[in-house]
Amino acid sequence: MKIYEGLEGFLPVPNAVVTSGTFDGVHLGHQKIIRRIREIARKIQGETVLITFWPHPRLVLYPNEHDLRLLSTFEEKANLLRQFGIDHLVTIPFTQEFSQLSSEEFIRSVLIDKIQTKKLVIGYDHRFGKNREGSFEYLKEHSSDFGFELEEISRQDVEDIGVSSTKIRKALELGDVKTASNYLGRPYELNGLVVKGQQIGRSIGFPTANIHIPNDYKLIPHDGVYAVEAKVEGILYKAMLNIGNRPTVDGSKKTVEAHLFDFQGDLYNKLITVYFREFIREEKKFESLEALKNQLFQDQKTAKAIL
Repeated sequence: MKIYEGLEGFLPVPNAVVTSGTFDGVHLGHQKIIRRIREIARKIQGETVLITFWPHPRLVLYPNEHDLRLLSTFEEKANLLRQFGIDHLVTIPFTQEFSQLSSEEFIRSVLIDKIQTKKLVIGYDHRFGKNREGSFEYLKEHSSDFGFELEEISRQDVEDIGVSSTKIRKALELGDVKTASNYLGRPYELNGLVVKGQQIGRSIGFPTANIHIPNDYKLIPHDGVYAVEAKVEGILYKAMLNIGNRPTVDGSKKTVEAHLFDFQGDLYNKLITVYFREFIREEKKFESLEALKNQLFQDQKTAKAIL
């Protein structure tokens, strides 16, 4: 997959089969659109082009809306799109100026002049341009003028899956990682760097990887203990993970800490990917470190049974 930052470096490809959107999370609904454009591209000997926007439009249009959290960083999204077989990923910088483009300006300057779209496939509720004025009906009405074919993934097709990024965010905010995984078609993931913590876990026999998540817009699931898998340097380990303020040791800020089973060695400054499997329990304050230790033994037993 080729990645383009902006349109300047993109050269038209034969029979471009195009879709457009934020594709946050690349969930099952998104995957349906991706499968369809790949199918069309194979039939007409074309190539797939996915146009996305970064930053997420809502982060630009509503800068004071601090509660928006995204399911995927750009790197995570690009990696998933590569796995799903997209040929070309075009990232358009989303700015206030860009947001003022009318739907016709977007269609003519991007889809026609630059991409030279042969066929456009969009979801039933997708809209183009300023104030989302360019609907499927608008595109259909003017398709002969635009010179490309048009296909809509119908409301029924999308609602049969019953997936949306909003539903997934709500599930994760409740700690319901199983539902989120079902909607995503894979476990929800966090990617970060292992940094030095207070090393309290090590003192009670449960050394943890303190994970720094570099993107503050990335959605962190509900506080609590989870059964997870953790990948380090290509190796997948069974693990349990705690999200929260560590009230037993008077923690002052939220942390994400994983205890990897059967791991020996140093994790500091290594990249780690965590895959959420199941919620185990809420975070709570224990009367002593010994009581916490006893609970961690039980958590480990529960996590191993789940995994």
